[in-house]
Amino acid sequence: MGVPERPTRLLLLSLLLIPLGLPVLCAPPRLICDSRVLERYILEAKEAENVTMGCAEGPRLSENITVPDTKVNFYAWKRMEVEEQAIEVWQGLSLLSEAILQAQALLANSSQSSETLQLHIDKAISGLRSLTSLLRVLGAQKELMSPPDTTPPAPLRTLTVDTFCKLFRVYTNFLRGKLKLYTGEVCRRGDR
Repeated sequence: MGVPERPTRLLLLSLLLIPLGLPVLCAPPRLICDSRVLERYILEAKEAENVTMGCAEGPRLSENITVPDTKVNFYAWKRMEVEEQAIEVWQGLSLLSEAILQAQALLANSSQSSETLQLHIDKAISGLRSLTSLLRVLGAQKELMSPPDTTPPAPLRTLTVDTFCKLFRVYTNFLRGKLKLYTGEVCRRGDR
């Protein structure tokens, strides 16, 4: 049992605790910098999207749900300060969490309830809680607490979805896009 096994054990232990939605307070601050961690959440989101793929005839939401716009202008993103990126990611993650919780409530009150769909919603809720905890370790939430003399952040661009497929597609694209870009930049810089 040499020294190289300890980081692997800590990573495995953290990955076991993350799906429980428990805060990973003992996790290394750079856990989110391990690409395997984020890729795991992206894979889960993609699986949920694939399960609900028949958008037109697939399970519909009984009302439209507001979600963050996942389009990224790469030129503008690169020019943003990392603090601005953190604000956009944190706001998007918060709105996405609210949207998934709203979808869960709509599904519970629906006649089209399916165990498979409920399982993927539960995984998404757990994943978003874990990602929120990991971003807290990076300090992303601190960026929302700006001094009173600074200009407020631009309002988050949003769109609405009317199917579970579209909801999970936004979830997948948000993780693959803005979240991955932000964590990549923070980890590359070593700012946190």
